[in-house]
Amino acid sequence: MKKTLFILCALFLVSANTNLYSQTIRSGEKLVFAGSYNMSGLMTKLAQVTMTTETVATAKNSYLHLSCELSTYSKWDSFFKIRDIYESYVNPANFSPSLYKRSIDEGGYTKKEKYAFKGTTINSTSRKKNRPETQKTFTIGASTQDVISMFYKVRTMDLSKFKEGQTQTMMIVFDEKQVPVTLKFMGKETINAGNLGNKECYKISIGAKTDALRGKDKNLIWLTADAKKVPALLKFSIPVGTGQLALTSASGI
Repeated sequence: MKKTLFILCALFLVSANTNLYSQTIRSGEKLVFAGSYNMSGLMTKLAQVTMTTETVATAKNSYLHLSCELSTYSKWDSFFKIRDIYESYVNPANFSPSLYKRSIDEGGYTKKEKYAFKGTTINSTSRKKNRPETQKTFTIGASTQDVISMFYKVRTMDLSKFKEGQTQTMMIVFDEKQVPVTLKFMGKETINAGNLGNKECYKISIGAKTDALRGKDKNLIWLTADAKKVPALLKFSIPVGTGQLALTSASGI
């Protein structure tokens, strides 16, 4: 499931160099997805992914708290239980991250991570099950972001100007490494977007030099072709099979 989240977020790395931000993403947004996996030729619903936004104020600053929770449905917990939480605290004006947190529990394997962003430097702490905490400092590019903040940042950008076949390579940070990904704009299609009904969507393909992805143009995301750019559907192909995340409900958008 953590590879699914990586794919989901990496698909949004379309243009981190633009300054065309908008206030289309507000505090109180909630997106719910049904996660399905191809089992013996049938797409079977296994998990729910919930993404929310809320404003968090400190003595000095106000942040937008971005949260993503991944959880298997209870009937599948005995098979492989997943309870993951990914969080990012960002500047609401430009989605620049200040703090990223990750807590995963997958089939009994646990790991907690925290990244503190200081310009082009990240101070990270990490702890795996039954192991001592480790600390690390490493550098990143000026426009490199965590996977959650980039997911939301790209939704503020103008995808209507992209031409079919246009590509762009960008960077995200994951597992204390910078990961290059290449996006390809593939036009528009009409997709079912849960409670939003059928919506015309931008279709985007991802490619990356990683074992997490398989196949040419097999990892795809559809974003509603409007000001909100709500993710309606994701299809992914990984070494152990194929699956999808389908939007079931969107509120507060």
